[in-house]
Amino acid sequence: MTTLVFGHKNPDTDSVASAIAFSHLKNKLGFDAVPCILGEINKESSYVLEYFDMPTPQLIDNVKIQVKDLHYNKGEGVEQSHSILSIYKLMEQHQLQTVAILEKNNKLLGIVSMKDIAMGLIKGDFYHLKTSLDNLITDLDATVLSSNAESFDGKISVIAYYYKTIQGSLSSDDIIIVGDTYDVIEHAILSKVQLIIITGGKMIPEKYIQMAQQNGITMLSVPMDTHYVSKVINQCNCVSTIMRSKNVILFNENDYLEDIKEDMIQTQFRNYPVIDNKGKFLGFINKRHILTPHRKKVILVDHNEYSQSAEGLEEAEILEIVDHHKLGDISTSMPINFRNTAVGSTCTIVYWMFREYNIEIEDTIASLLLSGIISDTLLFRSPTTTETDRRAVEELNNILQMDIEGFAMEIFKAGTSLEGQSIEQIFYKDFKEFYLEGNKTGISQVFTLDIEDVFNRRDFFLDFMDGIHKNNNYDITLLLITDILKEGSYLLFQSRNHHVISAAFGVEAKQGIFAKGVVSRKKQVIPKLTEAIQLLQ
Repeated sequence: MTTLVFGHKNPDTDSVASAIAFSHLKNKLGFDAVPCILGEINKESSYVLEYFDMPTPQLIDNVKIQVKDLHYNKGEGVEQSHSILSIYKLMEQHQLQTVAILEKNNKLLGIVSMKDIAMGLIKGDFYHLKTSLDNLITDLDATVLSSNAESFDGKISVIAYYYKTIQGSLSSDDIIIVGDTYDVIEHAILSKVQLIIITGGKMIPEKYIQMAQQNGITMLSVPMDTHYVSKVINQCNCVSTIMRSKNVILFNENDYLEDIKEDMIQTQFRNYPVIDNKGKFLGFINKRHILTPHRKKVILVDHNEYSQSAEGLEEAEILEIVDHHKLGDISTSMPINFRNTAVGSTCTIVYWMFREYNIEIEDTIASLLLSGIISDTLLFRSPTTTETDRRAVEELNNILQMDIEGFAMEIFKAGTSLEGQSIEQIFYKDFKEFYLEGNKTGISQVFTLDIEDVFNRRDFFLDFMDGIHKNNNYDITLLLITDILKEGSYLLFQSRNHHVISAAFGVEAKQGIFAKGVVSRKKQVIPKLTEAIQLLQ
């Protein structure tokens, strides 16, 4: 099964780059890994991917268990033209309880179960036949004496008496079952019935065969006696005559396990068809398949908290975590590889893992790793920067030979532009939720070189934050407007206790105040807020 590798919600350059690079490393090591993102990438990440001509990773909504993750019974159906008898033999041979009836493009038309076949034998229409010539040849081991039609739809008459008793009663709608009674055969031909089935397998005089041919009558010879044929003829009907096409409960392969369970519990069907988005039949699922579901396999990079990860993560199988943040609340039922290192960027960790495994780093991967480190360390301006980050950038640039300063400024310029973005888009660009000493806290950080644009809309930001603060029942809601060049952040906030802001950052609790040197949410803001909360409790 493919392993999904993804970073946190509101993906930044470090999150995106580390997901792509780590997927590449896992694939080199023999795994099947695919990089993903949990939301739309920001301008900076988009710039980096376009700059190095890299595709945007697959966007996923969640990692909940879906029907397609289950080992349900994959299989093919049959076309509606097949006979009931042939379907029964197929089901008996392969021990099937339900068969899907399909159009020629494999779209599901209906289903037939053993119960449907049994009820057809009890309550079916024994006096009507709707089938094809091929079905009759196969089911009755018929020999074609004359042929004029490929399909038949008409009333069945079994004639075992003197022909004069049926004079005037036959028409072109009739299908006749008869033995070697020549006067009846001749009368049926002259009445231009659509089909004559002659039982007993006896030789028929050539003149009757020629008469049938001349009058456009299909005539078959079968080896069984009249009694047997009369009992099985309705099983030669096309399966479409008994299939269930209304009120069939079916599931799409993208349906979630939590949703289909309800339908299964409330109904008592043995099997449920599975289709794709185009209505194509894929197989059958039953209650047994949902007892031990196969979870999605995932690797987390650049985060290790449920609130920052994909919805439904508790339903997934976490294989590995690579991160540089504080320990979060994610737990697993089995031991996993958990690489958590105090460096400025997840891309730094991934780089050193390439080195540990002695895997050559291709130029495109080196470019992404370099970009992620530059972005998350603010080109070494962030206090989270370590010597390990600096060495990684130096060694990566030995591969790339880039103008690091110039490239970094291009990244920041592309990433910090707020042109055309709404207040909501800006606020949620890099927003994370935390629980600090029991205080529910929402922190948004915006890196920009266009501080003036934010302050021109300050009151609108505060109104928006007030709504977020109340609707989510936050204790603290904080927006950091980080000026990369001044190496500090302007603060906009909502808080149950404004003293927390002044105690944390050593500034007056005033909207828009500048906190010098505060550029890292992880290493500065969260520890300072936690310490202030503890102090004021």
